[in-house]
Amino acid sequence: MSTGRTKRVGLIGATSADVRDVMIEGESGIMAIAADVDRPLYEPSKRRLTWPNGAIATAYSADQPDRLRGPQHDALWADEVCSWRYLEDTWSMAMFGLRLGKSPQVVVTTTPRPIPLFKTMLKDPTTHVTTGSTYENVANLAPAFVDQIIKRYEGTRLGAQELEAKILDDAEGALWTRDTLEKYRVTQAPELTKIYISVDPKTEAAADSEAGIVAVGLGVDKHGYLLDDSSINSSPEGWAKQAVSAFHRLDADAIVAEINQGGDMVVYTIQTIEKGIPIRRVRATRGKHTRAEPVAALYGQGRFHHVGMFGILEDQLCSWVVGDKSPDRLDSLVQGATELMISGRSGWARGASA
Repeated sequence: MSTGRTKRVGLIGATSADVRDVMIEGESGIMAIAADVDRPLYEPSKRRLTWPNGAIATAYSADQPDRLRGPQHDALWADEVCSWRYLEDTWSMAMFGLRLGKSPQVVVTTTPRPIPLFKTMLKDPTTHVTTGSTYENVANLAPAFVDQIIKRYEGTRLGAQELEAKILDDAEGALWTRDTLEKYRVTQAPELTKIYISVDPKTEAAADSEAGIVAVGLGVDKHGYLLDDSSINSSPEGWAKQAVSAFHRLDADAIVAEINQGGDMVVYTIQTIEKGIPIRRVRATRGKHTRAEPVAALYGQGRFHHVGMFGILEDQLCSWVVGDKSPDRLDSLVQGATELMISGRSGWARGASA
């Protein structure tokens, strides 16, 4: 039963879809766990839940920090904060509005990542921390998940984070560091002269294999910018549609595809979705580590920036070391950044033929 101690609640997720599909309508969401006698009225069009005692919860997306400018709350539920693209701005706006009642509070639920704001939260003396591992929840998980995911990742760095809720530091020898990503992170890109959608296709049947799909842009300041990560675990048709969608959504100039391994398949698959879409075929003549080094150097020189935060991709960058299989999102980023700033064709301008 609701106690009436809170009257205005903010529900904040990484995206509007996350708030709706996970926090409200999900298997463990508010509507699923509410007792019949205390079930709130859910009005999706108003982004609102209203309980029988009059308490109201409103949904917000961390992709739109300004939506939190003005509303006041006496309680917040902030889900997966370490994956919020505009974490600093969203958190600040949320805290400014957390000012109702005698003891306004916030509940944060997230997979931990070693980002500065989250570390500050943990050190705050008013923060109470509870942890839980995936192993404690095995009884509620599908057997296939246990076989394919838990067994695959237990004992690995990624498994320590995702399965055991441990905060990882940068891997020794990694080309990218969290400090560098944070130092040069921006909230908005300048005017861009080129935008590429870089595609590293899904070529393995493994459950965790993805098609890396990232958008990179070249600014008028000659710096590179990571604009979007639309990577997806999907069929060829699914990731091709995702790439084409990103191309149009960001008004990109071309899709970049490597022709060494599966490039012709990438071109054919994308063109089955939309004929005539500009595709820049690139041929890699060096190993992945050799190609990654100059891209990482751009970051170190402060010439490549992330527009917002990209949690999964940044985990890959800061945990990948020589000898490991390079992950899909990292490969896609390196491919796009190389074509954008290193390959020697950087004089090509927006609107020109691909």
